[in-house]
Amino acid sequence: MGLPRSCSPGQSFGTVDGRSFFRRAALGARRPHDSRRDDGATKEPGLRFRNWSLIVICLLLAMASPSQIDDTTRQLSHDIFKQLIEINTTDSVGNVSTASEAMAQRFRDAGFPQSDLHLLGPNDRKKNLVVRLHGSGKHKPVLLIGHLDVVEARREDWTTDPFQFVEKYGYYYGRGTQDMKDGDAIMTTTLIRFKKEGFVPDRDIILALTADEEGGTSNGVDWLLKNNRELVDAEFVLNHDGGGILAEHGKPQMMVVDASEKLYSDYQLTVTNHGGHSSLPVPDNAIYHLADGLARLERYQFPFELTNITRAYYERMAKVATGQRAADMLAILRNPPDLEAVARLSQDPIDNSTMHTTCVATRLSGGHANNALPQTAQANVNCRIVPGHSTEEIRQELEKVLADAKISVRELGGLGGVMNRRSFAPPPLRPDVFQPLENVVESMWPGLPVIPDMATGASDGVYTNAAGMPTYCVSGEAIDRDDIRAHGKDERIRADSFYRAVEFYYRFLKAITSP
Repeated sequence: MGLPRSCSPGQSFGTVDGRSFFRRAALGARRPHDSRRDDGATKEPGLRFRNWSLIVICLLLAMASPSQIDDTTRQLSHDIFKQLIEINTTDSVGNVSTASEAMAQRFRDAGFPQSDLHLLGPNDRKKNLVVRLHGSGKHKPVLLIGHLDVVEARREDWTTDPFQFVEKYGYYYGRGTQDMKDGDAIMTTTLIRFKKEGFVPDRDIILALTADEEGGTSNGVDWLLKNNRELVDAEFVLNHDGGGILAEHGKPQMMVVDASEKLYSDYQLTVTNHGGHSSLPVPDNAIYHLADGLARLERYQFPFELTNITRAYYERMAKVATGQRAADMLAILRNPPDLEAVARLSQDPIDNSTMHTTCVATRLSGGHANNALPQTAQANVNCRIVPGHSTEEIRQELEKVLADAKISVRELGGLGGVMNRRSFAPPPLRPDVFQPLENVVESMWPGLPVIPDMATGASDGVYTNAAGMPTYCVSGEAIDRDDIRAHGKDERIRADSFYRAVEFYYRFLKAITSP
């Protein structure tokens, strides 16, 4: 919400805090006119009262509008966000192309020529949108990526309709409000703002809104890189699908940037034998073989590892943490690392996943009849692999850990079924990305630390990093650590957090592309 022309976001009201200011304003408004107190000021009581009222209004607006975006931008971002949420883009019955075409029309209406808009994909339901805002060409382009598809959501599980944009209690509800139509709306709004104000960046800015990150067989980023690399080729990539501000009870704690991510892979464990009658049990039981192997996997911990990103993460986190936790973070950074400190930190699931490759059983099946010995037992093991290792390397490690020749281990691959992959070394922390980021964060959230991190999950960054384009997940939204609802029931985002992120991304993207 914009402020009246007579006051501005930076205007000072002296040293009084909010409550004492309101008390003084109220007293001043009620005080009868006394010419001896005017000291040359106007003697008209009504005008004096209006002056006080204007100041009160200014302060109220400043306090209520932390995003400091104008009404037009606020409405634009709201309308785009709502439009995207109400387009079903699930893999089962949704249509990503509908969302891509809707955003393409937004860009046309904003003045983007048709030659800078590309709608393309492997089929009619999976069209991706690629938009280019031309710059001076001083540097290679920056690519912004965001997936338009969302995970499935059943109406009966939610208290609201997941495919309606519902506004209540200061939140926006709907499937994709956290993952990641919020980011799609923010990036779209930012490029439209740049276009309307005539901003010419020092490099082209490319936005790719894509399909099938959450599932399906036509991942948009992968498809574009394989079929139209020239449309999305860039010096580095900003991915809105990760990072952000971690908050507690609405208070920001840190800005996290996912500067790398783990490699995802599934493995199928299988044991087979001849089976037989259940009245004549034998030691060679497929279920027992599998269960014993999984018990060994449960007790196994992959080696402690730090990459350049996770080392930087703990270096900065040690300055934020306190007590034993801070001491342990410093201890694992030594050469050699303190393994007792590693063990203590590993009790936390997030630290454990940050410092180790993890493999965990996620599905189990076996047998074919209640009165027969099992002929087959199977389990799925899901692994999240620290960068620098291949999926085949981890498959061989699983065979050693299971320690049973009767358990076969077959790689199923990652999302999309791609197998025998290797995660590349994490990219460097580019100063031309992180210095502007830290400056913008300091201006909007003074004192908030910026922490580079390794995502324990997976995103489309796996494709862009593999293509040689360093990728960083950056978001300006603040989400409470106990209110992360991506993929879950009643997904939501605080309205004020969304609008503040709209302003953050505008400032950040302008900072890294200004001539």
